[in-house]
Amino acid sequence: MTDPLAPLLSLPGVADAAGAAKDAVFQVHRHRVNLRGWATTAAEASVRAARASAALEGGPTEIPESGEVTNPVLAGSLRVAEALGGLVGTWQRAPLQALARLHVLAAADLTTEVGRPRVSADVSARLDMIGSLVTGGTSVPAPVLVAVVHGELLGLAPFDVANGVVARAAARMTSISSGLDPKGLGVPEVACLRRSAEYEAASVAFASGTLEGLAQWILFVCSALEAGAREAKSIADAALTG
Repeated sequence: MTDPLAPLLSLPGVADAAGAAKDAVFQVHRHRVNLRGWATTAAEASVRAARASAALEGGPTEIPESGEVTNPVLAGSLRVAEALGGLVGTWQRAPLQALARLHVLAAADLTTEVGRPRVSADVSARLDMIGSLVTGGTSVPAPVLVAVVHGELLGLAPFDVANGVVARAAARMTSISSGLDPKGLGVPEVACLRRSAEYEAASVAFASGTLEGLAQWILFVCSALEAGAREAKSIADAALTG
């Protein structure tokens, strides 16, 4: 079978950017703290990712000192983060089921229409395509697959609310399940937040379907993965000195 994503590797800069992203994430897994104490650093990365993802969706980043989160967007993003590790197996064998569960968690305080994508032939077809890709339908480097999953879900917006949180969580699950970031140490979501205008512009470019737009988005995601690895290194460094 022809790999549907293979042509993306011929876009200018994509192959090199994917390689650099893979190398950066690999190196942070070799950090001395992450060789043994990765569970602690991964937990911190997960919370940072959730806070950044919520902020991109219009929610706050700060968790109250009491620990009681009342903002529905942040609460949903944190629920998603807490459940993500347990959903990776489902993502690998039944990705649409995993997406529905992500939406239930993300949108529980925002709508009663949880877990059900919009009824549309286009939505169904594109979700099926994403499911095919993440269950073995492509052999492109993992950063490219992460970018496509992320970009497709952002552009498609299959649910009525919380699509950004779901898209970023799906991208994170793809990083983990593909072996790019098996321990979930990276925090590319922080880079997306810090460069939110560029993130939005690149997403729109991807949705346009032009070769230039596809390349712009994939290059952005690869650079965010590299930045996420630097964020992970700062977490590990802090654990080492703390």
